[in-house]
Amino acid sequence: MFLSTYVNKVDRKGRVSVPATFRASLAAETQRFPGVIVFPSYKYPALEANSIEWMEELARRLDTLDKFSDEHENLEMLFASSRELPFDSEGRIMLPPELAEHAGITDAVAFVGVGRNFQLWSPPRFADHAANLRERARQQGTRIPAFAAALDRRRE
Repeated sequence: MFLSTYVNKVDRKGRVSVPATFRASLAAETQRFPGVIVFPSYKYPALEANSIEWMEELARRLDTLDKFSDEHENLEMLFASSRELPFDSEGRIMLPPELAEHAGITDAVAFVGVGRNFQLWSPPRFADHAANLRERARQQGTRIPAFAAALDRRRE
């Protein structure tokens, strides 16, 4: 589980330290790859970050779609644009320039926990995004589903 938001500096070589809690969560998933898989978000000017196990599960789900369908082709591009970013001895990753450019990341990264994965954002872009989501949730009257109902669905 990835929770909270952390902002870390990017050094002049493009390295950034992944928050220790995020590294621990990745390691807890029996991580066979000592790092993180990152790809450009389809929806936001951000990067999606996942474990290798999460990507393997995505591949299994992709196999359930018709091979040459538009949906299959759209989703298989996630793999083509994904990068394996190993941790160095200090828990840092090297952000490839094309990924940093997609997210507008320059001198700092906001690591944003979103449950089962996390995102990497330019801190100012994330601040705007978070404010917009809060306002949308307020206007729409968004509510958290009742816990009992959620537990019942998980048991099914």
